Formats: sequence, C-alpha cells, structure tokens
Amino acid sequence: MENKSHAFAAGAFVLGLVAALVALIVWFTRDDTVRHIYELSTRDPVSGLQPQAAVRYRGIAVGKVTSIDFDPERRGNVRVRLSVDEAVPLTTSSYATLSYQGVTGLAFIALDDKGESQQPLAPNDDDPPRIPLRPSALAQLQDRGEVIIKQVESVTARMNELLGDANQQRVATALENIARTSESANQLTLRLDATIKNRLEPALAAIPPLAGQATTTLASVKTAAADVSRVANNFNGTVTRLNAPDGPIDKLATGTQALSQGMDSFNGATLPRLNRVADEASLTMRRLGRVADNLNDNPQSLLFGRGAAEPGPGEAGFTPPAASGGITGAVRP
Repeated sequence: MENKSHAFAAGAFVLGLVAALVALIVWFTRDDTVRHIYELSTRDPVSGLQPQAAVRYRGIAVGKVTSIDFDPERRGNVRVRLSVDEAVPLTTSSYATLSYQGVTGLAFIALDDKGESQQPLAPNDDDPPRIPLRPSALAQLQDRGEVIIKQVESVTARMNELLGDANQQRVATALENIARTSESANQLTLRLDATIKNRLEPALAAIPPLAGQATTTLASVKTAAADVSRVANNFNGTVTRLNAPDGPIDKLATGTQALSQGMDSFNGATLPRLNRVADEASLTMRRLGRVADNLNDNPQSLLFGRGAAEPGPGEAGFTPPAASGGITGAVRP
C-alpha cells in the first residue's frame, strides 16, 4: 500500500509541476495587444515571404503576416494579409514594401508613410482595407535589369571599338606627338631664358636712366604747359577786350557800316553824275576831233572861214558832173 501511495503522490506532483509550467508559459506568452487585419495585393513576386513573417513600421515590429494566397478580386495578383497593432498610425497615404534581412535573407513587410495625408486609415476586420505594395529597390533593379544589361552590352561594344587596333595606333601617335610637343616646349623655354638673360636684362638695366630722362622731359612738358596756359590766358584777355562793347571790333563794324552807306550814296548819286559828265566829255572830244580834222583838211578856214557849201542836186547853181567822171563845181575863194 505504501508503494502505491508514494507512486500516486509522485504522479500528482509531476502533473502539478507540468500544469504550473504550462500556466507560466501561457502567462509569459500571453498577448493582450489589439490588432487589425489589412491586405496587400500585388502582381510582383513575393519570394522569401512566409506566413508569420514580421511586419515592421519604420523598423519597429508592429505585427506579422497571417496568410498568403491569390487575390480573388484581381486575377493573377497575390494577396497578403497582415495583422497590425492598433497603435500604429496608419493613414490613407501609408504604403508597404517587401524588404529582406541582411544576414538571413528572410523577407518581411516594411510599412512607411511620407506624410502626404493626415486622414487615418479606418480598420475593418470584416472587409480589411488595402495598403498599396510598392516595388522594392530589388524589384526595381530586377525590372530594369534587362535595360541595364543592354546598356552594359552597348558600352562594352563601344569600349571594344574604342580600344581597337586603329584607335590604339592613334593613341600611340598622339602620345608621340605630345612627347615631341613637350620637347619643343622645353627647347622654347631654354631659348626664352637665354633671350631674357641676353636681351631683356640689359633692357631692364637701361630703364632707370630712361626713367630719369622721362622725369626731366615731364618737367619740361609741365613748364611748356604752364607757358601755353599763360599764352592762352593772354589770348583770352585779348579776345575779351576785342569783343568788349565799343571795342575795336564794334568800332570796325561801325566804320564798315558807314563805308557801306557811303558806297551806297556814291553809287546812287555821284556815280550817275560822273557817268553823265563822262558822256558829255566824250561828245566834246568827238566834236574837237572833227574840228581838228577840218583844220587839217582846210587850214585856210581859220583865215577865210569854211565858205558856202556847194549846191546839191536840185539847188540853184548845181552843175552835174562831166561825162569823164570828173567833178566840176564852182569853188569859191
């Protein structure tokens, strides 16, 4: 009987201990957090994502993935259901991305929000609201991988063409030309140094005497400028005196005006009279000329006078000329 009693007590102790351990496990693993269901729908692959995968909001664990299946509303899409803590500040502008842990490579859902909207995303477990799933950096890289590969192939082909034999020969020729140019530049530098030493330095040494001469010349120029200034001042004074009222220029203008008036008076009155006197003198001279001619032809007219004039045709005593063409007429003494 004692053996049975000890076995019963040991069994009861073991059962009590197991019950206590279960109670402690339930106590420590209990979760009183209120969670809501949200959905994701995407056509991108979700490789590496498993149920019970973590859901993080800006790096903080806020829930887990409850299920992964096909979307009955959109054919070909994958639907992912999330259980997210009620305290997470989700808004209508919140979005999700598929991220991977660095060491293990396990996928998880990362939630984020750019603050584009302040309207909270209302939860509804019967008809869960959907959060857009944006492509991750890896997905974008996969989408652009073909384009990147084509670009790399194009760049590789161009590099091969650039590094061809013809271009290598051109590069070698260019390097050789550069070496020759450098050698020519060195020779030019040496020649320039020799020119500076042989020609420029004597010229620089001659600059101080030239500077002294230039200073003397400038002094002479200043003196000449002062003389010119004095002459200009004297000329200005002379011009001022000439242009002064009742000055020489005014008097000259008055004399010129009087001379002009005298010339007008001479032309208007005296000159016509002189013209008439000249005409009368010319007539008198013509008359004196005729008298002198008569005296030259008939000097005795001074003593006897000119006598009577011979009768003309039709007058008494007119005698016609003889047939011989002689002219007969009575000549009176």
